[in-house]
Amino acid sequence: MSTNFDQAAISPPDWISQAQAARLRGVSRQAISKLVRQGRLQSLVIGGHTLVSRAEVLSFRPRTPGRPKSEER
Repeated sequence: MSTNFDQAAISPPDWISQAQAARLRGVSRQAISKLVRQGRLQSLVIGGHTLVSRAEVLSFRPRTPGRPKSEER
């Protein structure tokens, strides 16, 4: 999900490359790219480069794999 921002609202330390995000999380750049495409990480494109929010990368919690637990009756 790409978003347009006012230039004044963009602070370089707040936005990092997908490669930097991957290193922070210990995953591949492709995994970060997939999260961006799914809209699970906020991103913006500047000069053809996709940047992601450092805060969102650090606070991101993956979904629990598998089927959801059924409610007990």
